[in-house]
Amino acid sequence: MSYVVDKIDIAIIGAGHAGCEAGLASARLGKKTIIFTMSLDSVAMMPCNPNIGGTSKGHLVKEIDALGGEMGKNIDKSYIQSRMLNTAKGPAVHSLRAQADKVKYTLEMRKVLEATENLRLKQQEVIEILVEDNKVIGVKTETGAIYYCKAVVLAGGTYIESRCLTGEYIENAGPNGLKSAKLLSKNLEDLGIELRRFKTGTPARVDGRTVDIEQMEAQHGDEKIVPFSFENKSENMKKEQLPCYLTYTNLKTHEIIQNNLHRSPLYSGVIEGTGPRYCPSIEDKVVRFSDKERHQIFLEPEGEETIEMYVQGMSSSLPEEVQLQMLRSIKGLENVEVMRIGYAIEYDCINPQQLKHSLELKNIENFFCAGQINGSSGYEEAASQGLIAGINASLKIDNQEPLTLDRSEGYIGVLIDDLVTKGTKEPYRMLTSRAEYRLLLRQDNADMRLTEKGYKVGLISEERFKNFSIKKEAIATEIERLKNTYVGTSEQVQNILASKNSTPLRSGVALAELLKRPELDYEDFKDVDNTRVSLPDEIIEQALIELKYEGYITRQQRQVEQFKKLEKRHLPADINYDDINSLRLEAKQKLKQLKPISIGQASRISGVSPADISVLLVYLEQLRKN
Repeated sequence: MSYVVDKIDIAIIGAGHAGCEAGLASARLGKKTIIFTMSLDSVAMMPCNPNIGGTSKGHLVKEIDALGGEMGKNIDKSYIQSRMLNTAKGPAVHSLRAQADKVKYTLEMRKVLEATENLRLKQQEVIEILVEDNKVIGVKTETGAIYYCKAVVLAGGTYIESRCLTGEYIENAGPNGLKSAKLLSKNLEDLGIELRRFKTGTPARVDGRTVDIEQMEAQHGDEKIVPFSFENKSENMKKEQLPCYLTYTNLKTHEIIQNNLHRSPLYSGVIEGTGPRYCPSIEDKVVRFSDKERHQIFLEPEGEETIEMYVQGMSSSLPEEVQLQMLRSIKGLENVEVMRIGYAIEYDCINPQQLKHSLELKNIENFFCAGQINGSSGYEEAASQGLIAGINASLKIDNQEPLTLDRSEGYIGVLIDDLVTKGTKEPYRMLTSRAEYRLLLRQDNADMRLTEKGYKVGLISEERFKNFSIKKEAIATEIERLKNTYVGTSEQVQNILASKNSTPLRSGVALAELLKRPELDYEDFKDVDNTRVSLPDEIIEQALIELKYEGYITRQQRQVEQFKKLEKRHLPADINYDDINSLRLEAKQKLKQLKPISIGQASRISGVSPADISVLLVYLEQLRKN
């Protein structure tokens, strides 16, 4: 029996990292919003690795914050260790990563959700999305309750038709043994949505008291803490950090795995879904990299108030007794006790090529999808999509144009464009190598790129935007000052250069030119820079990067200009590709299936060649003349 409970603006299905960002965005934009979750205990839960950020993922979190999202603020509240990765390389690939206190991360996010106006949390399973005339009208829960709404954001994570596998043991459950959503898949299929089966996994958690850390290499956090949120200051972030510990597998570990591969669901054929290439199980690593004698294993604390530790690098679906054997074969884990056994999890997701760049389904109006339901992996990828979906669901019901980021504007733009244009046949993970314009898309300048967009949407406050504008002006002023501040060939200057093994000067030069030399830094000239004023580190960092990489940045900006030209060449919505005789058959099929909105997007579709793009450009020119 069904009954109507309420009329709302937006229903969010799922309270993981995507659902939280979507719900907060829509509520903050004034929309009456409900987040439905299988369990209130799973709000912003971290069922896998206890960290936020990392290579390329740190960029996503910074961009979420720049647009007005919550993830950066939440990890800043709950971190237990913080490190900047890839500092030996250029600033384009510097990535912030923080270990989280998993319980505190969930509690802090839930506090924010519960304190947000227009937002309600409800523990109830949504079993049906109600659609009339290809337009969302509401959702129905397992109890028969109907909530009429104007838009839906589906952010079901890995719960939809999920099952967990450990050796021969199979449990129809979601992450951490929570309830699986068993009825939604059929509803999605009935709505004509193409589903796929993906798989991911997680390692064992062990009792920290049974880990011999003396045999391992301690991994400490950075002394200087760089916040994820642009609203937080480094000097206010300092706290005592917890170390992680490094150890390695060995030939005995690999032998145990090899001898039991037939018992792994991955190799026995029990697992149907496709797993992540860039986060393989230990079984996968041992088989695929059989020439390696060892693999890195990190022991990471799960929080300040628990003895539980996460065994990073040992994701496995082998039977419990085999997992224990292989763990105890590792240096420092000889007497380890397991608190939670590792498992693989299979789940349903959609083919993301059914989505627009706004994350709205092409064939069902006001139906948005975000997170692992779109075939991505990772908390950060999910949160990014959730934020965009929540914003665009709100804009859509206000009859406003959606917020879409292109590949030159942010890693979020790269992520979404890859999913909706190229699709994915495995859980998609963000990588710095996926971003063509990564020198422009650094994590340090995410606010410079995106805060104005967040402000225009309505998620950035007046006060924050004012502070951002002051910072932006200060960077420009400092760059200009350095370009107009000259130093001569005095003995003091030459001595500074000699101490840094830098070529001596023959004539006076602007400080900006000197600072382009890789061996020289801002502080080197503090005694000869007479017009210098005290500035925050973030201003100096931005100014230095802009100066040191000026040539490369200018070159990449020219590439972006060419990219933008193709993105602006829109393809008519009613274009009939069968009428364009010179297009190859494969190109026609792909273009009809994906319905690209521009020449730029069409050029990134697998199966559409440069020759096909030339044909399309000629066709558009003929249309223009006619």
